Amino acid sequence: MTDLASPPSVRADATATGPAPLPDRADLDAVLDGFRREITGYCYRMLGSAFEADDATQETFLRAWRSYDRFEGRSSLRSWLYRIATNVCFDALGARKRRERPMGLGGPQAPEAENLGQVLPEETWVEPVPDDRVLPHDGDPAQVAVGRESIRLAFVAALQFLPPRQRAVLLLREVLRWQASEVAELLDTSVASVNSALQRARATLAARAHWDSSGLGSDAEPAPVASNEGLGDEEKALLERYLDAFERYDMDALVAILHEDATLSMPPYPLWMRGTDDIVAWMTGPGHECAGSRMIPVAVNGTFGFGQYRPAAGGGHEPWALQVIETEDGRVTAINAFLDTASWFPLFGLPPRLDD
Repeated sequence: MTDLASPPSVRADATATGPAPLPDRADLDAVLDGFRREITGYCYRMLGSAFEADDATQETFLRAWRSYDRFEGRSSLRSWLYRIATNVCFDALGARKRRERPMGLGGPQAPEAENLGQVLPEETWVEPVPDDRVLPHDGDPAQVAVGRESIRLAFVAALQFLPPRQRAVLLLREVLRWQASEVAELLDTSVASVNSALQRARATLAARAHWDSSGLGSDAEPAPVASNEGLGDEEKALLERYLDAFERYDMDALVAILHEDATLSMPPYPLWMRGTDDIVAWMTGPGHECAGSRMIPVAVNGTFGFGQYRPAAGGGHEPWALQVIETEDGRVTAINAFLDTASWFPLFGLPPRLDD
């Protein structure tokens, strides 16, 4: 394990003016908090869990506070924090199994209630995350676009198949754009080892069909977004069409925007379905009580989603699911309905119920 008292000698954000003055310990809490969003985003991509990412970020700041008197400033404070965060994530990953999506646990099944299966524990799943906890509010539009793409559920799930060191190398090199020499310093290894790990990570993701489609690791520029916090015009239009179709429970309108191979999943249950026929059969069969739902849009995993509220027996609407919607080429390719609303609705700032 890397010695936290010996930070790397390379500044990941060095300037011609040399190292910036170190903050006084009295100001350290405020300074560390300024890094919270980007460190949380890094930990989320590493761990696949919004709550574990928060815990890892807190542990990173705690270790930084405890060892700050030994920090000599030979690297930037930012690169030192990433060094600590990487070790925290390595510790967490060494003690648990890989997180999955329902699609990683078996094939699609028929849209029947008896196929739901048993509720699986929280640590089974790759979890959603609010954009505003892990993405910057400003910055270069192309880099913001890379940030959004790198927290998509499919990409984060694919990352979980990489060994921890390969995962860190890929994120530092391809998402954060660190130089190979900087990553080598952080991991106490050679540039050749970093380059080799990056090539193996790329090959693994390409084999899982989540590399070229992610927009990462290629020469092509990511598609720009309309603003640093907003969706592109096409995504906004698709959001509005999805919201209208679902709240009216109009299956024809919904099918019109679904990809023919779209999937529907409902963690913490392992059941998932593929294709518009099965999705409609579920929604009009076992899921018919979702008719009359109301939806509140949320920014989640670099895309759009909704807090879904089903009609309550005594009036009003009660929480039912956090929907994360995946899209490609103007179509909805996946509806991910996370049913643990007691966990997800507070995290996304959604109200506990809606009154008519």
